[in-house]
Amino acid sequence: MYEAVKVALDPTPRQERLLEGHAGAARFAYNLMLAHIQSQLARNEKADWSMYAQRRWWNEWKNEIAPWWGEYSKEAYNSAFESLAAALKNHFDSKTGRRKGKRMGWPKFKSKRRTTPRFAYTTGSFGLIDNDPKALKLPRIGRVHCMENIARRVGDAKVVRMSVSRRAGRWYASLTVERGDPPNPCAPKGGAVGVDLGVKTLAAFSDGTGIANPRHLKRGLRALGHAQRALGRRQEGSRRWSKAKARVQRAQARIAAQRHDGLHKLTDWLTRTYADISIEDLNVAGMVGNHRLAQAVSDCGFAELRRQLVYKSARTGAAIHIIDRWYPSSKTCSNCGTVKAKLSLNERTYVCDACGLRIDRDLNAAININVAGSAPETLNTRGGDARHDRHAPAAQTPVKREPSNARQGVWGLELH
Repeated sequence: MYEAVKVALDPTPRQERLLEGHAGAARFAYNLMLAHIQSQLARNEKADWSMYAQRRWWNEWKNEIAPWWGEYSKEAYNSAFESLAAALKNHFDSKTGRRKGKRMGWPKFKSKRRTTPRFAYTTGSFGLIDNDPKALKLPRIGRVHCMENIARRVGDAKVVRMSVSRRAGRWYASLTVERGDPPNPCAPKGGAVGVDLGVKTLAAFSDGTGIANPRHLKRGLRALGHAQRALGRRQEGSRRWSKAKARVQRAQARIAAQRHDGLHKLTDWLTRTYADISIEDLNVAGMVGNHRLAQAVSDCGFAELRRQLVYKSARTGAAIHIIDRWYPSSKTCSNCGTVKAKLSLNERTYVCDACGLRIDRDLNAAININVAGSAPETLNTRGGDARHDRHAPAAQTPVKREPSNARQGVWGLELH
């Protein structure tokens, strides 16, 4: 199986210039080849769609177009051709319906100012260095120090690819490693648990415990806003503008790192503690579409939490049950099973009219999710609003809804 290992690099000033040069060479090759393909189409010629055709054309003309090409590794140019070929394939697959999801447009030229500097190594002598656990070998750059013991994280796996990129002023190396299939893991000794995700409480568990929402974005908005206002006062393209932009990027990266760290700790604990985990199939894209809730929902990271749960459960042996997004977990009484017709969002305590049960709203939903997860697992593949016939009426939008009003600032979306 394949696994990704990401590590922060600590290059010297000379190595940092070389890294920027390799990323610039990859960007130049990408833009050059895209312009070449567009000129072929304009002349009604057969275009070089594949990476191998692009590589052949580059090897034929590189000495005339870019006589300086030998200063950088050939892998920087090959990674650009690989990226362009994949972008073209995604465009045509999306256009013909072979690729699902949002429509992919025609590839655009990469800007030095707005594009993330990146390149990759797929062949050659790159990767770990013997007897040097905190360093990586990058052809044409040399030994680059790492911020942690990368050899211990990779172990005895084989490094098959290494992507280098810069984000928020720091360089990272992402290693794709190939490991042998692990033995079947033993499931954790914990029982079953239902997890209700929400904005007020990030995760409420059916056993009565829960994790409060840390609201990383809200806590970091003051520093982020100060940096953004300073950026707005600078003249775009100037040195002071570049420094202010880097400050904004560092503030954004800090918030993202805090959110990512919290989700990793939560999902690690869940998959190592419970044998059966049940969660809802939330329509996060529909929730983010509401401008009143977009910031709060995006700050929670529901989609990332589910993604981590899925792949980490395969390692620990825990079972993941995805409950259908139309299941009325909040409206259903966890004691007698009575389903309420209406339940407004500001009712944080669930009161059953049939049996008189009074229970916290999130806890009630988590218990119902745990009960629903004991049934045979079914993944929700309804794909709301999917229409094969554009003249047919739209399907129901799969967003969990509750009766509400404009004064509550919810507009019908349920976030337990």
